[in-house]
Order: sequence, then C-alpha cells, then structure tokens
Amino acid sequence: MGRFPNIAASKAKTGAAKAKVYSSYAKEIYIVAKQGGTDPNGNLNLRHLIDKAKKEQVPADVIKRAIDKVNKGVDESYTSVRYEGFGTGGATIIVDCLTDNVNRTVSMVRNAFTKSKGNMGVSGCVSYMYENLAVVIVKDMSEDEALEALLMGEVDAKDVEAEDGNVNIYGDPSDLYKIKDAITSAKPDAEFIMDEVTMLPNETVTLSGEDKENFDKLLNMLDEVEDVQKVYHNVNL
Repeated sequence: MGRFPNIAASKAKTGAAKAKVYSSYAKEIYIVAKQGGTDPNGNLNLRHLIDKAKKEQVPADVIKRAIDKVNKGVDESYTSVRYEGFGTGGATIIVDCLTDNVNRTVSMVRNAFTKSKGNMGVSGCVSYMYENLAVVIVKDMSEDEALEALLMGEVDAKDVEAEDGNVNIYGDPSDLYKIKDAITSAKPDAEFIMDEVTMLPNETVTLSGEDKENFDKLLNMLDEVEDVQKVYHNVNL
C-alpha cells in the first residue's frame, strides 16, 4: 500500500493544541466508560483508550476526571458526526467530530471549508474513495516476523509491508486489538508507532502553490475547532 506517510502526523503538541488533545480524550473516555463500565479490566475498549491517551501524554488527572463523571452520574450527551468535502487541487477531506451542539459544529466546519476556498459536500461524497482500516505500525520488526506472529495469532490481515525498518499491518477495523495481541504475544516488548482505526485514501494528490496554501489553511482552521476529533485526507504531506 505504501500509504502510511499520508496519515502520519506530528505528535508534538503545545499550548492550545495540548488542551484540545486532552479535551478530545476526556470526551472519548467518558463515552466509552459510560457505555461499557468504568473498570478498565472489564471494559477492554476503555483500557485500550486509556493506554492510547497515556501514550499521547494525557495527564492521569484528566483521565480520572472523565471516569469520575460516570461514577458520579454526571449526564453529558455527545453526538458523533462526520462531514465530508473538497479542497482545491483535488483534495478530499473527511472530518469526524464529537459534539454536544451539532449546529455549532457544522457552522464552524463549514466556515473552515469556505474560508479555504473549499466546499463541504453531502454525506458519502468523499468516504467512498477511502478504506476504513485498522493500521498497526510496529517499530523494528520485519515483515516475516509480523506474518509469523499473525499466523500464530490466527489473525487474517489485509496487507503487511516493511518500511524504514518497521512493519505496517493493515486489517479490518474489528481486528485492531487482535493484531496488537498477536504481535505482543510474539514480541512482548513490541513498540507500536501507531495502532488505530483510520480512513486511508485509495488515491493521493500532491499540492503546490495556492492549492497547498488553501489546504494548510483548512487543516489549521479545523484544528482550532474543539469538536473536531480526527481529520482524514488524500494529500501527500
């Protein structure tokens, strides 16, 4: 596939960016704990989400407060919404949000598209050009080692490829934790560079000049919208 560079993103967060990361994880942890219980040992989705939050250096007290809200019966309502659209130069964008006010969120997301000379489209106008996949990137592991681990773990991956000394494993979204468990069973000290369900474009574009400036502006504006959880696109960065 060779598409990992298109979904790679800097993990360096400062100031307002860190605050948004903390807020996003707090919402997700609250929802997962509310749905499946507040005990990570009995709620595997919560345990994995907490592990992921810690990996992104989310403070323990942020995690604890989100879980405590559920234990105390605090009732917060969030809606998952997805927006799709087009940027200039053939760029396509998918924006996943978690919000307590859909009208506010759609207005802010639409404004980001408009101000960057893009267009927000209808549901499904872009997503059909993407694959919904579990992506697991394992540091310092060969393709043969990964294939053997997956075989022993009885996991049927869609694709496995070596890249820059690491291995990229692609599978069904429901197999994310099966893939991780298979790898850790074979290599207990395995270091995961990435382990998440994402949307990968079937084709990519490279932008330059004004098109690149518009796209960068769109990403920056979306990054400032607190309700935006994830942004997927087809642009080579």
